[in-house]
Amino acid sequence: MDYSELYVARIRRLCKERGIAVNKLATMSDVKQSTLDNIVRGLTKNPRVKTLHKIALAFNMTLAEFLDFKELNEYSFEDDTDES
Repeated sequence: MDYSELYVARIRRLCKERGIAVNKLATMSDVKQSTLDNIVRGLTKNPRVKTLHKIALAFNMTLAEFLDFKELNEYSFEDDTDES
């Protein structure tokens, strides 16, 4: 799993756990539907911190809590070939 897929998996998992559809998350987070769709579909590889912060708040989490999960904490950049 590459780095950008970790955010997507986190968003999908939290939506599923909380019974929230992605389009409802867009409304709750005040993130444009198209922006959230691009993140979830993997078209946006590096979402802005402000966007992630809004998503975290919609889940009633701090940004730190949103980013604190096993897969991200264990991610190694040594094998990451993406230079952007």
